[in-house]
Amino acid sequence: MAVSFTVTQKDKHSHARLGLLKTGHGIVRTPVFMPVGTQATVKTMTPEEVQELGGEIILSNTYHLYLRPGHKLIQEAGGLHHFMNWPGPILTDSGGFQVFSLGPLRKITEEGVVFRSHIDGSEHFFTPEKSIEVQACLGSDIAMAFDECTPYPSSREYTAEAMERTTRWAQRCLAGSLGEGQGLFGIVQGGMFADLRTRSARALAQFDFSGYAIGGLSVGEPKDLMYEMLDHTVPLLPSDKPRYLMGVGSPDCLVEGVMRGVDMFDCVLPTRIARHGSVFTRRGRLVVRNAAYARDFSPLDADCDCYACRHYTRAYIRHLINTGEVLGIRLTTIHNIHFILNLMREIRQAIQDGRMVEYRNDFFKTYQDA
Repeated sequence: MAVSFTVTQKDKHSHARLGLLKTGHGIVRTPVFMPVGTQATVKTMTPEEVQELGGEIILSNTYHLYLRPGHKLIQEAGGLHHFMNWPGPILTDSGGFQVFSLGPLRKITEEGVVFRSHIDGSEHFFTPEKSIEVQACLGSDIAMAFDECTPYPSSREYTAEAMERTTRWAQRCLAGSLGEGQGLFGIVQGGMFADLRTRSARALAQFDFSGYAIGGLSVGEPKDLMYEMLDHTVPLLPSDKPRYLMGVGSPDCLVEGVMRGVDMFDCVLPTRIARHGSVFTRRGRLVVRNAAYARDFSPLDADCDCYACRHYTRAYIRHLINTGEVLGIRLTTIHNIHFILNLMREIRQAIQDGRMVEYRNDFFKTYQDA
């Protein structure tokens, strides 16, 4: 198999576990957070900087790269790794979430999805086979099956239809032609209906995917409901394959996800809030652009040793952001990516030491979600 996974240790008091995800471009230690490089770049950062912060695997997006600069151009460049100068593993999202988020710009059929580009309005037709073809050209280590992601809230009838279609599309993706060395993950859907999640997970588990993702969560539902769906779904997934919770990246959700047995996460949140002048701290989110920090000469987070916190103050970074200087959002991005990757390092160490429950309890003594 192009991609393999080994569970190396299980926590005795929770469902948390350590693992090694092996790909043709390196081994990834799990649980892991994947910084998102939607358009072949983690915004404002070089690939070398992401590596220096401890990034082992990144995510790029099939939909966006298909539209610009085009998958054939990236293939001509030698694949996504060469194109963006990233030597480590890459996971590509299938484009399903982006296509379905287009709303009135798309039409779903059994064959696939007709959509209009958010860039120029041009019409395109995406099928499971097309998604696999594009991801093969990109040359990612892990490709994702094309799925139909239901918004929150959605009716049971529509959610069931989308879930069943996702299963049929997953089979078509498996029949597609990925490149040598590429693995394929299936995606469990079913919205906020536990029995639909059960049907989806059991159907997909019959196929030999390289891993299994949980989609359709973190789409606006309360966090307690997301955790309820995770509690129900994760135990249904093959224990010898990696489990990937898509689109989740807030510190509290990462901790809770790991406790429930999730191995992989991704989210644009760390870079997105950085561009809007907000950063993660041990006490919760800090909006550094606010006037309250105009004369605050302390670091973004006193407990952080990232480059931004070692060299710059809240007052200075606030000044940069409020005057539109690019350095400001570079510093907040560096801090947020460091914060999340360091959090995952601490989590892995806690699992190794057999104290994940203690770590979780200590984390929530100070962390307050925004």
